[in-house]
Amino acid sequence: MARAGLTPDTLTRSGAELADRIGFGQVTPSALARHVGVKVQSLYAHVANAQDLKTRICLLALEEMADRAADAVAGRSGKDALAAFATVYRDYARRHPGRYEAARYPLDPRTAAASAGVRHAQMMRAVLRGYDLPEPEQTHAVRLLGAVFHGFTTLELAGSFAHSAPGPGESWTWTIDSLDRLLRTWTTP
Repeated sequence: MARAGLTPDTLTRSGAELADRIGFGQVTPSALARHVGVKVQSLYAHVANAQDLKTRICLLALEEMADRAADAVAGRSGKDALAAFATVYRDYARRHPGRYEAARYPLDPRTAAASAGVRHAQMMRAVLRGYDLPEPEQTHAVRLLGAVFHGFTTLELAGSFAHSAPGPGESWTWTIDSLDRLLRTWTTP
């Protein structure tokens, strides 16, 4: 019999909270069972195994970021949309480092196709419509922006920018301004 109050959703949310506290890589069914105060066997009525738990946390993180990004970019275009979209990822990573890490967990193709990851790509392309990029340049731009946003955020979380001036906030603004200029003047080789 399943313990009262345990559901796949409550365990996923508890796992996400635990990931933010101890790191996504450290979240296991055993660690989650200790966190929620049950025996590990009690979890298996709700999550199949460690991979299922990690997948659920990944899907939650993707959904949360997509919802925040949709709210942030609504009614914006051009540089304003670009900055709003990018800042959602940076702010989310700083507030929820374990969930941010979880959002990069490898999903099987079917799960990925049904996830909020699709919304992320659609929103990124919507932001880029304001820059009038043709294909395949738009795909290149999506990858470039993702690499810059993720790279900057990952380095900042690791403390790589803590040892010199200017502060990371100033560099973030400079980065967004530079990306906007690049996208406005993009030329096809």
